[in-house]
Amino acid sequence: MRGIPRIVAAIVVATAATGAHAGTAWVSSEKDDAITLIDTATLAVKGTLPTCKRGRHIQRLPDGQVMLACTDSNAAEVFDAASGKSLRRVPLGDEPEAFDVSPDGRTIYVSNEDEAEASFVDARTGKVTKTIKVGQEPEGVKVSADGRTLYVTSEVASMVHVIDVAQGKVVKNVKVGKRPRRMAITPDGQELWVTNEMDASVSIVSTATHEVVSTLKFEVRGARPEDITPVGITMTPDGRRAFVALGKANHVAFVDVGTRKVTALALVGRRAWNVALDKAGQRLWVVNGLSDDVTVVDVASAKAIKSIPVGRVPYGVLLVE
Repeated sequence: MRGIPRIVAAIVVATAATGAHAGTAWVSSEKDDAITLIDTATLAVKGTLPTCKRGRHIQRLPDGQVMLACTDSNAAEVFDAASGKSLRRVPLGDEPEAFDVSPDGRTIYVSNEDEAEASFVDARTGKVTKTIKVGQEPEGVKVSADGRTLYVTSEVASMVHVIDVAQGKVVKNVKVGKRPRRMAITPDGQELWVTNEMDASVSIVSTATHEVVSTLKFEVRGARPEDITPVGITMTPDGRRAFVALGKANHVAFVDVGTRKVTALALVGRRAWNVALDKAGQRLWVVNGLSDDVTVVDVASAKAIKSIPVGRVPYGVLLVE
């Protein structure tokens, strides 16, 4: 991995740095079967952790542990966030890509791409308790804050499937833009924002009616519409701003949520894929899948601070602060 020193899983990864940016960024890699660890204060790589095969979506669990979905291992690997130690592997069914976890931490909701299914997995035993047929190539998975509703995107059907968790069935299909990928729910729970990779847009869905209430189209000077491919999305805790990675357009869009207007575009690396915002709301971390790096962006100026080489084909980023 470009000469980055490799460290064993048991090494302590908690940073000694202090201040607003103290913490560790965990970056998954599809090609290196490893997580790159970056000191968020110094922006220096601290080392790597070996993982299961083709690590993709990475997320903090309600108990504070870190979970990584590994598509080619049909499983997730769980790590202790403080030590970096691998604790266990949890079966996730065939070809898992993205997941979310119930608010109580008991159930993992998984999109199984090849099976066109959403799976409910017992987080303790790894047993699949329910499978629900959805559209072809399911991708994004998002559960509501109250745990009652699960949203799953289908790339082929260009739909968001609304699943009643208690009933374990699809209760509505919402037509959105072409090839929907990832989602964010506004902090007030009233809107679901869905990125549409092949439509250069975000569909904004009312969670009360499950109807599209608005569509935000993106434009980047010098980029062809087909090269504006939104995927990753995150929001500020107050719900006032959203940040959308624009894929092959190599930019991140800063969006005013209330007005649905793009207020700034930040140039990052090649194929901006997934994004994470630090707790202070000061730095945005952007994974660039084709330049094999992560760009750290200053939110106030919408300018890149530094691009940091990581593993081959990085996919997800998680900030442990």
